[in-house]
Amino acid sequence: MVLNLDFLTSDDAPNTNDVSAGSQDGELCLRFDVPSGNEFALPASGVREVMSVYLDRITPIPNASPFLLGTYNWRGQVIWVADIGQFLGDLVLVNTDQNEVAVLIVEEQELVMGFAVRAVANTEWLDVDRMLAPDAHIPAAMSGFIKGVYPSTVAEAPPLHLLDRVAILRSSHWTL
Repeated sequence: MVLNLDFLTSDDAPNTNDVSAGSQDGELCLRFDVPSGNEFALPASGVREVMSVYLDRITPIPNASPFLLGTYNWRGQVIWVADIGQFLGDLVLVNTDQNEVAVLIVEEQELVMGFAVRAVANTEWLDVDRMLAPDAHIPAAMSGFIKGVYPSTVAEAPPLHLLDRVAILRSSHWTL
């Protein structure tokens, strides 16, 4: 099942962190969260598709990295599907006891990979002028994969972390 994100770019979409102020200045990003509740965004230019994948269609691979769920046949191409939250150091794993999982198909040149997430929130324009540099509060496992941070304007809400898809896809952590 493929999710249609066209409805998420409207001005009617709720803006929980108020990071874009409704303008189309900056970079269009896809916002999502992982099972721990942390929020992340990826530049939309590198996201090829957002899907809901039946877990029985992901083939586990023995002795693979612990955050790799397995392989998936995406449009005739076999790609890895990873728990991106676990890759980034979150302790809460993607729920594999359900029938389906949300997967972002991310691409950088010849590299294509699926990132399993808890939920896709929306697309929005992130103002690069409001982005802060990653700080010392970011876990070590995440530090090389964060481009910047958008602080939340909502009390006790987690900040939004903008991910560097190239650093993630080319990481040495994927080696078996």
